[in-house]
Amino acid sequence: MVDGKFGFGIVGAGLVSAFHGDAINAVEEAKLVSVVDLNKERLEKFCADKGCEAAESFEAMLADDRIDVINVLTPNAYHAQFAIPAMEAKKHVVVEKPPEMTLEKVDRMIAARDANGVKCAISLQVRFRKPIEVMKAAIESRRFGRLLQGDAYMKWFRPTDYYLMDDWRSKREEGAGVTIQHAFHYIDLLYHLMGDVDSLRAQMYNLAHPEVELEDTVLAFLNYTNGAKGVVQGSTALYPGTDIRIEINGENGTAIMQGERIIVWSFRDEQEGDDAVRELGSGAIKTAAGGAADFAYFEHMYMIEDMIEAIKTGRSPRVSLESARGSLEVALAMYKSAEVDDLVSLPLG
Repeated sequence: MVDGKFGFGIVGAGLVSAFHGDAINAVEEAKLVSVVDLNKERLEKFCADKGCEAAESFEAMLADDRIDVINVLTPNAYHAQFAIPAMEAKKHVVVEKPPEMTLEKVDRMIAARDANGVKCAISLQVRFRKPIEVMKAAIESRRFGRLLQGDAYMKWFRPTDYYLMDDWRSKREEGAGVTIQHAFHYIDLLYHLMGDVDSLRAQMYNLAHPEVELEDTVLAFLNYTNGAKGVVQGSTALYPGTDIRIEINGENGTAIMQGERIIVWSFRDEQEGDDAVRELGSGAIKTAAGGAADFAYFEHMYMIEDMIEAIKTGRSPRVSLESARGSLEVALAMYKSAEVDDLVSLPLG
């Protein structure tokens, strides 16, 4: 703790770190203490911008009694490498999405969390978007009736420079590619809203980035365990990039979120409050369609507030390792399906 506030440390001062830093600084009960990064120039700039210290090392951060929570913002394939030692040092942990690149590593993270009595949240902050919260509540109250379809459409654009700005961004084995790096947020939203996937079929393409050897487009058809069907369309090839759409259809109604606003909220039984739901979102807030840093930090702020509340009350964070593991399994099944060019059943063997 620092002056009665929860102390935070950040591992990795790359692109997404600015949003975590701003979110921590915006939360009254939080204090950004220090950050560590191998790139000295990037580290110094981050510390100057966010008003924090540069930690001497990751090990020094683990030994710092002021730090209660460590945000692991390394490339995707290195999350467990830092999250597990942090939890073994009795630090709570926030991990950037995806939780890791294999289910085995996620299971090791779960074991470390449980063995050390700490909290671990995954940075799938779009779950905190207000339209998603009302969609989730409507599903749980069975307002949709029988769910028929749950779809995600992400038609984004990233220039080739994006894939070359950091070495790992063009390497599949380190967690690059549209499926795991970009569309993962919206694969996760479908898992969060619609539940388990029974089977899926996916195809992957590189439509607009021949300089890198990974997919910039994924197309998948989902069969949910509850009998509903779904489509995932994710791309960073489609200039200039348009807002994502999440569409939920049931026998009694339809809800559609575009960007961060509700554009359709229509049910057989009109209820008090529906007009207010239709006003959710301004349409003026960018949601990363056309650029990697074109979004706001307030959803990260909600996630930080949730983590603090979880620590104080003893409950699990809203985006737990277990729930993010389910989303990761769906994404990994997409890669497997594209590789074998066939339907793949879940859970994976």
